Amino acid sequence: MTFIFVILIIIAAVVLGFIVLVQNPKGGGLSGNIAGFSNQFMGVKQTTDVLEKGTWLFAAIIGVLCLASTLFISAPASQQNNAPAPQNQTAPPLGNPSQPAK
Repeated sequence: MTFIFVILIIIAAVVLGFIVLVQNPKGGGLSGNIAGFSNQFMGVKQTTDVLEKGTWLFAAIIGVLCLASTLFISAPASQQNNAPAPQNQTAPPLGNPSQPAK
C-alpha cells in the first residue's frame, strides 16, 4: 500500500511541476505558445485559468495523498515495542568499581 501512495504522490508532483513551469505570472509563458492550438481552441485567458485551477487541484491532491498515507503506513516491526516499560529500575551502587564490595 505504501508503494501505491509513493507512486501517486510522485506522479502528482511531476504533473504539478510541469503545470507550474508552463505558467508565467506576467502572461508571456508557454501557456500562450503551445503550438497555437490552445489559442484557437480555448483562448489565452481560459488557458491560464485552466493552468491555475490545475495548480490548485494537484497541490490539493498531493496534500490529501500525504495525509491519507499516514493512515495506511505503519511503523516497521523493529520499531514497534508492545512490551511495557519496566517500572522499578534500581540505580547501580555508588562507589569505586575497582574495589570489591565489603
